[in-house]
Amino acid sequence: MRNRGFVLLTLLVLAALVLSACTGVPAASGKKKIGLVTDVGGVNDKSFNQSAWAGVQKAIKEFGWEAKFIESKQPTDYEKNIDQFATEKYDVIVTVGFLMGDATAIKAKQYPNIKFAIVDYDYWPTKGSQICPDTVKNCYNDGGLKNITSLMFQEDQVGFLAGVLAGGMTKTGTVCTVSGMEIPPVVRFVVGFQNGAKWIKSGAKTLNVYIPSFTDPAKGKETGQSMIAQGCDVVFGVGGNTGNGGLLAAKEKGLMAIGVDVDQYLTYPEVKDALLSSAAKNVDAAVYNYLKAIKDGSVKAGVAMANLGNGGIGLAPYHDWDSKIPQAVKDKIKQATEDLKGGKLATGYKP
Repeated sequence: MRNRGFVLLTLLVLAALVLSACTGVPAASGKKKIGLVTDVGGVNDKSFNQSAWAGVQKAIKEFGWEAKFIESKQPTDYEKNIDQFATEKYDVIVTVGFLMGDATAIKAKQYPNIKFAIVDYDYWPTKGSQICPDTVKNCYNDGGLKNITSLMFQEDQVGFLAGVLAGGMTKTGTVCTVSGMEIPPVVRFVVGFQNGAKWIKSGAKTLNVYIPSFTDPAKGKETGQSMIAQGCDVVFGVGGNTGNGGLLAAKEKGLMAIGVDVDQYLTYPEVKDALLSSAAKNVDAAVYNYLKAIKDGSVKAGVAMANLGNGGIGLAPYHDWDSKIPQAVKDKIKQATEDLKGGKLATGYKP
């Protein structure tokens, strides 16, 4: 009887394994391995990459998973860094930044069984693209990118609020942006900021310089100093470590500054005295929510959009400046927030 019971149990186990193989559902779920590939700014950029890694860390702590990051030193590293995670049998790969769009799409096609998320890149048909040619109506489905989720943000909305703050606080009437590469997320920030400043102060002058790097704080500082010499007294740094140089220029001149991506009062304490606020993209929350969807099985390919309406973006606290910002300016920021949410106000950004 005992032998017969053992044989029966063995047959049941084998049947379960066969059924699992046929349906593609694992017999038991082990620890998932999450890989994060940073852009060239590095994981401690006090901004974008750092926030993405924080989201991964929160998820693995709660879910009992494993994670590792690889820092890209140059764009040619993107594909090989993704390959490294794929070779090591990682289940999920998160890539950070618009510049990683092509590499991520190529590798997602190469590794269809790995789930990918990319911050700040939306896959829509682009003329001449080998990844998603003109004939494709929807790059996610028709283009074969069924294992990628784009974590996107309406930077123009929070940029607009930063502009309202800057326009309300400027004494010279001139505000400026020290920007990184001229790519869509950065442009959205800049356009929103400029229009927000002019919305609260019709005669506001807005200066901007795009710098073709996110890792050049010296150039960012030099650019900030140049615009300060032209009368700018509120500097918005929009470009990772390059933008951080602009914040430092404002701090050293005793002027006002606005951070970007995260609450830079907490991540860049060297300039906190100058920071009115930061135009925050809750990248950590977006990455965490994506991984949570992986865990509960609800993850989908396509775009997950963060905006003012769902709390995915917003101005960080005013911290040391809270008592120095007039209530009238705070009220205008609140009005702009509600009007942007309700569609009564447009940022002026046109894709």
